[in-house]
Formats: sequence, structure tokens, C-alpha cells
Amino acid sequence: MPRPRGSGNTNGRHRLNRGGNRQANAALYRAIIVRMRWHPPTIAYVERRTAAGLSKKEIIRCLKRFLAREIYRLLAEPSSSTELASAA
Repeated sequence: MPRPRGSGNTNGRHRLNRGGNRQANAALYRAIIVRMRWHPPTIAYVERRTAAGLSKKEIIRCLKRFLAREIYRLLAEPSSSTELASAA
């Protein structure tokens, strides 16, 4: 059964896993902070979500999840250089 996250201010969210890679999480956070400053689609997303009433912390959480999925897709698909090396 999922445990509530935090100290009563759950907003319907649950903590899925207490474990995780702290270095990977820190890298995602840094990448999101940079994107929030320089990446036009991310800047537009932040403006849109802020107008919808989300806090900066919640927006960062959503962006980190999106970036993690984006990176996973890139890592999961075989690259052309790997295919060339295995074909030789």
C-alpha cells in the first residue's frame, strides 16, 4: 500500500519508492533549472503551469519526470553507432 508523502500535506500524491539514485536526481534537477532559464519550450511550459496555479516546486517535479522519460527513451533505443559496430 502506498505511503503518504510528507507530513499531512499530501495533495493526493503518494511516495512510490523511497530509494533512488541521488546523483541522477541532482543531475535531473540541474538540467531542469538550466532548461527553465534557456529552453524556450520549457519556459513556455513553466508560464502555462504557473498561470494554472502550480507552484515552482510542483512544476519542477513535473519537468523532472518528463526529462527522465525523455532520457530513458534515448537510452533504451539502440543507437546507429551500436548497430554499425555489431554489424561489422
